[in-house]
Amino acid sequence: MIKKIAILIIFFTIFGSFLFAQGENLTLKIAVVGPGDELYFWWGHIALIVEDSRTGVSLFYDYGIFDFDDENFFVNFAFGRLLYKCGVSDTRRNIEHYKMTNRQVIYYTLDLPPESKLKVSRYAADNVANYPYYSYHHFKDNCSTRIRDIIDLAVDGQLKEKTINKTSRFTLREHVRRHTWFSPAGDWILNFWMGQLIDKPITVWEDMFLPSEVGDIIENFWYTDNNGENRKLVSGKEIIMEAHNRPSVLEKPRTQWIYQLFFGLLLAAIFYFFFFMQTKNIKAGRVLAGISMSLCGLVFGFASLLLYFLSIFTNHDYTYQNANMIFCTPLLLAAAPVGLIYAFTKKLKRLSACGELLRLIWLLSVIGVIVSIIIKILPPFYQDNLTDQMLILPIALVFACNPAGLKETIAKYIKRKQ
Repeated sequence: MIKKIAILIIFFTIFGSFLFAQGENLTLKIAVVGPGDELYFWWGHIALIVEDSRTGVSLFYDYGIFDFDDENFFVNFAFGRLLYKCGVSDTRRNIEHYKMTNRQVIYYTLDLPPESKLKVSRYAADNVANYPYYSYHHFKDNCSTRIRDIIDLAVDGQLKEKTINKTSRFTLREHVRRHTWFSPAGDWILNFWMGQLIDKPITVWEDMFLPSEVGDIIENFWYTDNNGENRKLVSGKEIIMEAHNRPSVLEKPRTQWIYQLFFGLLLAAIFYFFFFMQTKNIKAGRVLAGISMSLCGLVFGFASLLLYFLSIFTNHDYTYQNANMIFCTPLLLAAAPVGLIYAFTKKLKRLSACGELLRLIWLLSVIGVIVSIIIKILPPFYQDNLTDQMLILPIALVFACNPAGLKETIAKYIKRKQ
């Protein structure tokens, strides 16, 4: 299959100029593809379709293509060295694939003069033939922004001119959350890793990092052609495929922090009950409390370790300037082994020492959350991370207080006084 596609690409890049000799024969469409199952498809896909009525050929140009089998792909991805590519293939094969994978497909037929159609088709073919690789960026230079730029080329820059100064209704993070709401774990971790840069106001032009936004914007876009005639860019919209039983994309992002706070309070109540059992000298209470602190330390500590790595050592700039680094640090990983010792040690002195150390570790997280909330008052430090804070704060508070350990400390203090 891969060899056939490669041969197809070579054929059309070599003979493309012959196939598209006359702009009158061409029909240009924008194919907007809905979300898919895999994480990297949650935000959809987009392509330029070039159809030639004279030859019957229909080509599917798309960007942001990658292959897991590429040399050092995962290492390069981890460090943000995203060398993705553009390609051309048969339209019918692509649409059949999207139908098989239950993804919505919408066609937007572009009303362009023949010379603009020819210019766009040649530009797309030249990209594939001479500039197939480019440095991919999830928000600034992805599959969607490349198609947006091609549309802008077709209307001589008028798309950018009319959208670059219009303020978007959402930030980048809010756009992301419209697509991730259905997966609480995925939504939380992705937004935990992304920093302040995606909470800045953006423009309608920048909205079009999302394929669906490109479709919505061009559908009602008007431009002036070379003859001075005012034309509607999209002459027809056709729904090729409807997705079934797939989570919808929200019109506006959900207020997610309320759900995370509820979940955090629920976990905190369970953990508090474990400590309560311990105060009643029920051994299972101490074991469960220790294991709980260990698991939470492992989960949050590992998440923070990746956050520090992304923010300091990689080119993923949207993870930079992340206030979550204040209250969720790799120090939490220390709670993993210490929590297990706390759970299973038989020596009271060691139990007391582990309890104090665990209280200190989680107290630092509580203080960090408070500090990160306070600094958000200052606009340069604002980050929409209330979801992260509200999940961690109740849990960290219970672990920092450790009612069982606190009771032991008070008892020791009274004994010394006596």
